[in-house]
Amino acid sequence: MITNPLAIISLVLATILLVPMLCRKIRIPSIVGFIMVGIIVGPYGFSLLDNGTSIQTLGKIGMLYIMLQAGIEVDVNDFRQQRAHAVIYGFYSFILPFILGIITSRLLGFNWVTCSLLGAMYGSHTLMTYPIVNRYGVQKNAAVNLAVGGTMLSISLSLLVLAYINNQQLSLDNPHSMWTLLLRLAVTIILILGIFPWLAQHFFKRWTDSTSGFLIVMTLMVLSALLADWAGLEGILGAFICGVAMNRLVPNLSPVMQRINFVGNNIFVPLFLIGVGMMIDISVLWSGWLTIVIALVMITTKLAGKWSAAWLAQLSFGLQPIERQLIFGLTHATAAGTLAIVTIGYNSGIFGDEILNAAVLMILVLCTSSSFVTEYAAKKMALQEEARLEADKSNNEWLMLTVAENRHYELQELSELSELQEPAFANESDWTEAKKLINNQSKAAIVYHPVQPINTISRLMVAVPRYAEKERDFISCFGLVRRLSSQIGAKVVFFTNEDTQRTLQAFCRRKGKYLRASYREMEDWEDVLMIAKQMEPDDMIVMINARPSTPSYNPLFDQVPNMLQRFFNNHSYMLVFPEQQTGADIPDILTGDTTQASKTWSVVSSIKQWFVQLLEKVQRL
Repeated sequence: MITNPLAIISLVLATILLVPMLCRKIRIPSIVGFIMVGIIVGPYGFSLLDNGTSIQTLGKIGMLYIMLQAGIEVDVNDFRQQRAHAVIYGFYSFILPFILGIITSRLLGFNWVTCSLLGAMYGSHTLMTYPIVNRYGVQKNAAVNLAVGGTMLSISLSLLVLAYINNQQLSLDNPHSMWTLLLRLAVTIILILGIFPWLAQHFFKRWTDSTSGFLIVMTLMVLSALLADWAGLEGILGAFICGVAMNRLVPNLSPVMQRINFVGNNIFVPLFLIGVGMMIDISVLWSGWLTIVIALVMITTKLAGKWSAAWLAQLSFGLQPIERQLIFGLTHATAAGTLAIVTIGYNSGIFGDEILNAAVLMILVLCTSSSFVTEYAAKKMALQEEARLEADKSNNEWLMLTVAENRHYELQELSELSELQEPAFANESDWTEAKKLINNQSKAAIVYHPVQPINTISRLMVAVPRYAEKERDFISCFGLVRRLSSQIGAKVVFFTNEDTQRTLQAFCRRKGKYLRASYREMEDWEDVLMIAKQMEPDDMIVMINARPSTPSYNPLFDQVPNMLQRFFNNHSYMLVFPEQQTGADIPDILTGDTTQASKTWSVVSSIKQWFVQLLEKVQRL
């Protein structure tokens, strides 16, 4: 057995480097490769490494990281739309395997306590194949959101059964123990969902570098896991809830998330998988028929229960077959939850050696099968997503500029979060130069002025002028707002007139492009000042503007710089100018034929502008 620390580190790093390369050559998921390596180098293989405290600690962090990543990368807008579906699927994913587990366990002759604990083990699952989904870039798919959302409920129910049985075994003479468990659970949820996001938001406002952001997120993840353990649950549930709480503050395309993905996918997750392999004793295959029979029953029950849940979800929610396969692949792998239930059951005398060995063998088989199913479904879905034209993702050239110094980093971050394709960046000394630059070209443009880090913004207050829906590039501007809202988890409030509001509602209801938004009436552009009265400290104002000679242009747009300086000086703001294309008109597929802005409207707006300026001069006198 290797005892030299440097030799151990060298072996682990070489494994992390070479296993993915070898797995790509033989075309198997790298998850399977890491588990196999763990079996080979572990105490039940060639005993090169000891499954000591260091490996276990780093491996546990890897499991916590997977659950944190799943919570952070949930598409907030789609999840809000599907939260009822996610709850229903979570119930399916727990109750069907739970009932099947009780039935099959009774057929094997186990008592009711053992059957209930085994049923809870079948009802839980681990999103250990989620990195495959992330690698293929389909983590925003509705089926993935459904599986991730349902995971929270299924794990919670399984661990609650575990906590209750364990509590009954250890505290049969204490009638208040269950109330203590519920009180601890309530305190844990309040701290993770209420206090931790508040702390993180204030931290991000003060320290904007990605290294500090990475450290605060990882610290809160571990604290959340510790709180979950204190509450009588498993740490993975705390990490998952922490990920959901951090969802808005850690955008998927932000530098902080890039650091989390790099460290987790390349260090923690491989160590976790190697650690799982080191716990597997393949000699149980020759230890007796009883272990083999129990293992086969466990594997069959788990697969049947999770497949039934995925199939029922397909029928209930109208999913495609490939989406059902992806859900099944994600939710029948098992590791952390099963290990927790089996370990506690074994230590308390509920489970015997045969169940312990059979459960470890089940982990090996299900992790392997889950990797293959998820890899196949995610790859096929990625090809479909690539072939499908995304309507609101514009291929336009974008110009991004500020009227302040040293803002290139903020512009770059905004372009990444908005998924803009290689925009041009500019910095102008004042608004006059910025306006001249925008009006002298036709490409879509953004003027961005950050006051606070964009990941700390809680609401986007979007002012949309009359006839904006008639702009040929309006859908790109809407897509910009939708993607930004999805990345930073900010709510959207549209201020516009009734006609434009109907168009926005149609955009927001599109399948796969859902945006949860609220609407406020704003008949005239001068009414934009009423937004200032509704602004809160963490809001950002977004104004959809237009260039002269376009359908939605209003002469009052010339007063926007003064308006921002007077009424929105303490808030971040963003001005969006749709692309001004030339050539024949192209009908809008969603809005149809809308009346163009008339000359009368421009004259009336000019008169209103003159009157407002006159009133201001009178007030100064």
